[in-house]
Amino acid sequence: MNFAAMDPQQYDAQLEQKRQKLQQMFASFNVPEVEIFASDPTHYRMRAEFRMWHDGDDLYYYMFDNVKKEKVRCDSYLPASTLINQLMPVLVEELKPNPSLRHKLFQVDFLSTLSGEILISLLYHRQLDDDWLQQAQQLKQRLSNQFNINLIGRARKMKHCLDRDYVVESLQVNDKQYTYQQVENSFTQPNAKVAEKMLEWSLDVTQNSSGDLLELYCGNGNFSIALAQNFDKVLATELAKPSVESAQYNIAANNIENLTIIRMSAEDFSDAMAKKRAFRRLKDVDLDSYNCNTIFVDPPRAGIDDNTLSLVQGYDRILYISCNPSTLVDNLNMLSSTHKVSRFALFDQFPYTDHMESGVWLERK
Repeated sequence: MNFAAMDPQQYDAQLEQKRQKLQQMFASFNVPEVEIFASDPTHYRMRAEFRMWHDGDDLYYYMFDNVKKEKVRCDSYLPASTLINQLMPVLVEELKPNPSLRHKLFQVDFLSTLSGEILISLLYHRQLDDDWLQQAQQLKQRLSNQFNINLIGRARKMKHCLDRDYVVESLQVNDKQYTYQQVENSFTQPNAKVAEKMLEWSLDVTQNSSGDLLELYCGNGNFSIALAQNFDKVLATELAKPSVESAQYNIAANNIENLTIIRMSAEDFSDAMAKKRAFRRLKDVDLDSYNCNTIFVDPPRAGIDDNTLSLVQGYDRILYISCNPSTLVDNLNMLSSTHKVSRFALFDQFPYTDHMESGVWLERK
């Protein structure tokens, strides 16, 4: 993190620089004018991780400044949600005088929500004993007087969960409210307000779609649950078991009846669709019953592998959410031979950084 760059007065100028850079990177694909979805300039991150510094009786949060190459004390943290900032000083004052809770504590992770829930993970370089558990339970009880809170203790090959290891987020998307289980250490969109804008944009570009939707890399069902209203049926895949379990929770919580999620990798699913291999996980799924004219992909930073890219190219309409413009350029070099970019968006998930999240809507030429 570059702390010097975190100046809300400079936010609009920094966002404009990102817009210009993204427009230039994709100029060869004849993309339309990029649509900009700004972040709040402060308190936009629902997650934050801090190292802990022990200095005699003092104890404080810190991060590492990558530019100055030094640690920076964080009594508050501008990017973190208001809820995280409210809890930070309260928690550290609870930890300071408690030897059992602070001994060899090296990291604290926060996962907060717009709905008012927050999860704390305390990470230790020692095994956690019964005394720690008793003190942690008392800590949770005291903090619960002010916060809707859950608490986890972690050490090597050890996890103590005081109640539950997830929060339940509520996102407002157009005129609908969606509920999402978000599990500790599983991927979730860090900027909830921008995540709402991403869902609204995705619904807008697919609003006149017909047939069914195939989604790869669906995570906890964040997009597929909202997009289900625009399609007859949705078939989605995800490899990570915790994400699939959360997706099933979210399907039930949102009363979605036309969405099926399969636990398998995008690469394996590509082989299944090409009839290269048979998979037991698909024995109860009739792939031929789906009329998927649209495919949605939200791949990891490495982008889409060549086999999966060939599968993606077979669909008339492609919705691509990218967290890495460089790999998106590589993928578009292939996709642009058959598809044109009809919509192009920049979602500023990470203000004050070089990171650019983008959305592309492609239609067959």
